Amino acid sequence: MSGVVPLADARDDSIFGSKATGLGAAAREGLPLPPGVALSGDVVEAVASGEDSAVEEVVALARDLAFPVAVRSSAVDEDGADASFAGQHMTLLNVPSCEALRDAVREIWWSANSDSAITYRQRVGLFRRPSVGVVVQSLLDPDSAGVMFTQNPVTGDDELMIEASWGLGEAVVAALVIPDNFRVARSGEVLDRTPGLKRIRIRSLPGGGTREEAVPPDRAEALCLDDAQLAELSGLADRCEEVYGRARDIEFAFADGNLYLLQCRAVTRAGV
Repeated sequence: MSGVVPLADARDDSIFGSKATGLGAAAREGLPLPPGVALSGDVVEAVASGEDSAVEEVVALARDLAFPVAVRSSAVDEDGADASFAGQHMTLLNVPSCEALRDAVREIWWSANSDSAITYRQRVGLFRRPSVGVVVQSLLDPDSAGVMFTQNPVTGDDELMIEASWGLGEAVVAALVIPDNFRVARSGEVLDRTPGLKRIRIRSLPGGGTREEAVPPDRAEALCLDDAQLAELSGLADRCEEVYGRARDIEFAFADGNLYLLQCRAVTRAGV
């Protein structure tokens, strides 16, 4: 098997990591993903070591993607119910070209081997040297994005909990805003809508990377999702649970009027 494959062909956790194989399952089931490729841990390490043949293999397949791209880690034991590695392994958004992709893959590998990541691994009982796969996907320019839990992570109730903001979802994940909060019943009924305070949004820069951009005052407290979008998210939650099982932590984005799944993992148990 090649060490660089379209996401739909990423099937083996021990080769590509759980994030890549999870997205691979989504691709095979027809869930709405941005197009992407998966890099095996061996290929990522070879790129980090400067092996020209590995770099050429990555570029050959990634060249067909629409740039810019998002580059995310997919360690073999990442994103399980016991350990999410959120904030430990680097994500690089708006990588503008195949040439810049090589450096991005190297940075992801180094982030997974940093002191903080190794300390986290040891704290959750993982003492092996990490095998770090990478996911490369075309980057969206979303109107709004966020996270959705298919089970209330606080009460355990069987309802959807959604947090969202304007622009890229990293504003929510990195706690740079107070996001809008929604509770949605399994029937699709919206139980609660609580506007947040979203004074900034994260947008892509033309030459690569991202920036924080001020949100117009009249939109800072305006809800960023309407009822039709909440209904779409309810349908996505049902499909994700059909594919992956119950209690999912989902990252999503709305771009150009379409809903996209960015990530789906098990809800991490409290205290990890």
